[in-house]
Amino acid sequence: MVTLAWSREVCSVVEAVVGWAAEREDVRGVVVVGSWARGTARMDSDVDIVVLTGNVHYSVAGVWTGLLGGEVVRTADWCPLREIRVRRPSGLVVEIGVAPMSWADTEPVDVGTRRVISDGHRVVHDPAGVLARLSVASGN
Repeated sequence: MVTLAWSREVCSVVEAVVGWAAEREDVRGVVVVGSWARGTARMDSDVDIVVLTGNVHYSVAGVWTGLLGGEVVRTADWCPLREIRVRRPSGLVVEIGVAPMSWADTEPVDVGTRRVISDGHRVVHDPAGVLARLSVASGN
């Protein structure tokens, strides 16, 4: 169970990322995955967001600390996705996964991508329908 304040903060984070993405033609999609997408988040759950783009500059941690505030607590490469974890001043951890468009390929769907999408997802920005096609191809 999460508090109303925590839920509101998560909503504001997602809205900030979607607003940022909507201003950039090179961002082709944003999807929330994991427990927040499934509706099973707890107070210690991080917010998992995947950003589809061909722009490697968005893999730079400063992009996300500038947008979300806080500090980077971890970066990792999960080929082809680049993970940037940001801990906000409130303690909320946001995991941004910056992925190339190939992450959302549907012929065939990558095994790792299918696992992430099948585990729960909520498409929040999809101007070209890329994530909608991925959702269908993943059996969701």
